[in-house]
Amino acid sequence: MRQAVPASITQKRGGAARRGVIVVGLGSNLPAAGAATPRATVEAALDSFPKFGIELIGRSQWYASEPVPASDQPWFVNGVALVRTRLGPLALLRSLLRIETSFGRYRSVPNAARTLDLDLLDYDGRKIVSAELTLPHPRLPERRFVLAPLADLAPEWRHARLGLSARELLGRLPPGQPVRVLGEGDITGE
Repeated sequence: MRQAVPASITQKRGGAARRGVIVVGLGSNLPAAGAATPRATVEAALDSFPKFGIELIGRSQWYASEPVPASDQPWFVNGVALVRTRLGPLALLRSLLRIETSFGRYRSVPNAARTLDLDLLDYDGRKIVSAELTLPHPRLPERRFVLAPLADLAPEWRHARLGLSARELLGRLPPGQPVRVLGEGDITGE
């Protein structure tokens, strides 16, 4: 179930939207050990956030999405979370990678099936380009499986470089990249 969006995502301060939130993308198309489904995996990952100093303040509905690029892999379960933390951007990224590893994520080849994928999409509107981290996430504006849940949860969130809202970015996507909202009892994406 979708959680309430914090007021800080839409409040105005000095004529500009006040950001104050961090956006994390979640995905899975293989169940982790101890989880029956990819959906159970992403839900357990969210439950683990406090152990890493990450406070969950809202999450989207869960979505099923076709793998990108298209392949014969199982469909993904995707969503986005709004979080707070005292960790800086790079420390948060490293914590997200540790969470992935704790859920059995093994990086072999690009775009491989995975038990858990946690992407730092935006950190309070910061613009960062380094060897380890680029913010906002460079492929965020191209991915329906990120923009659909982000527009669901925080439609007025704005991309720090493009200045467009989540809703506007979603509306600009070309056809393709099938996604659908998962119902309460719906555990598979396909």
